[in-house]
Amino acid sequence: MHVLHSLSMMGVLAFSAAAAAVPDDPHNVTPIAVNTAAPMFVAKEVDGRAFRFDPASLRQPTLIIFYRGGWCPYCNAQLQDLHTVVPQIAAMGYQVLFLSTDQPRLLYSSLKEKVDYHLLSDSSMDAAHAFGVAFHVDAAMLAKMKTYGIDLEATQGTARHELPVPSVFIVDRSGVVRFRHYDPDYTVRLDAAHVLAAAKSAQEMASTNPATLP
Repeated sequence: MHVLHSLSMMGVLAFSAAAAAVPDDPHNVTPIAVNTAAPMFVAKEVDGRAFRFDPASLRQPTLIIFYRGGWCPYCNAQLQDLHTVVPQIAAMGYQVLFLSTDQPRLLYSSLKEKVDYHLLSDSSMDAAHAFGVAFHVDAAMLAKMKTYGIDLEATQGTARHELPVPSVFIVDRSGVVRFRHYDPDYTVRLDAAHVLAAAKSAQEMASTNPATLP
């Protein structure tokens, strides 16, 4: 009984420490650096099944795009902008993953226009924490969002009150981050042409090391 209680307390302390490490200002996030090992994370498919990203056992390089949610007009514009290049990037051998804070059942239905991307729910913020792009949304911002009809607790299914800084990462087949882009200004997104260019550049870099080729 004492052991179980101790383990439970350790879990609470670990959660508290992780929460404390999340900045209150998006300008203070510290995304994982290029040329470092990518972190593992677990997200959820639209049907609630777990999706495990394990950089130690990748079969193909991966393009990871963090966006806030289907309620965000800038995210919708970004996803639409990418529709011409995502098929090209996939044809180059990449796995393309879009991570949203929306809970699984809202992943596709919350978007303004249909997409056929691989959307994943990071409502737990596990991936955003792992990649260092999570920040805490303060009470004033939560109140402002509600005036626009946005209820984070409803869309995420949690009371974490956290969001990711919109960002793009490329992880090569060996599990190393080869590209990152993030901007604390959520209205600024990496456009499709630059995403495609980054994917091509990472592929060219991998050509010097056969172990990382798509």
